[in-house]
Amino acid sequence: MTDTHDRTDAAQGIEGVLLANRDRIVRFLEVRGAGDGAEDLFQDLWMRLTDRRMGPISDPLPYVMRAANNLMLDRYRSARQRELRDKAWGEASATQSPSSESTLISREQLTLVENAIAATGERPARIFRRFRVDGVHQREIASEMGVSLSTVEADLRKVYAKLAEIRRQFDAG
Repeated sequence: MTDTHDRTDAAQGIEGVLLANRDRIVRFLEVRGAGDGAEDLFQDLWMRLTDRRMGPISDPLPYVMRAANNLMLDRYRSARQRELRDKAWGEASATQSPSSESTLISREQLTLVENAIAATGERPARIFRRFRVDGVHQREIASEMGVSLSTVEADLRKVYAKLAEIRRQFDAG
């Protein structure tokens, strides 16, 4: 059984591999079909691999590359299922309106999410909105805000961690 120290070392090891091979992983994702979304996928990969409790990995780079490939497959499958679902639902779902109860719950959840994003600070919240809402690439955000790309990534991780916390609350409640 691994103790907390081992899990921390494993997470730091994965972070080190991700940081050292960032460009290589992003290129791999681009070649596999992610295109401009490779940076987003890298962030998702980072969150998935560093959020897990795991023991030491004997060969971490192939593990990370396999995880990146699996993430691409998941994205492809999700997109395909979404297309099939949208096609099947078609106009039927467009004519249905949500109940007032679900509308109220959705508004309350949106308020909680907005508050969580705001709680991370002005810069992380602004970076998150520019990246996720406006669709601006991380490099462009770093340039326009006068910060490094790693600062943009760190601020995004900060917001993603808060959102993951809120999501766990939604799932529990």
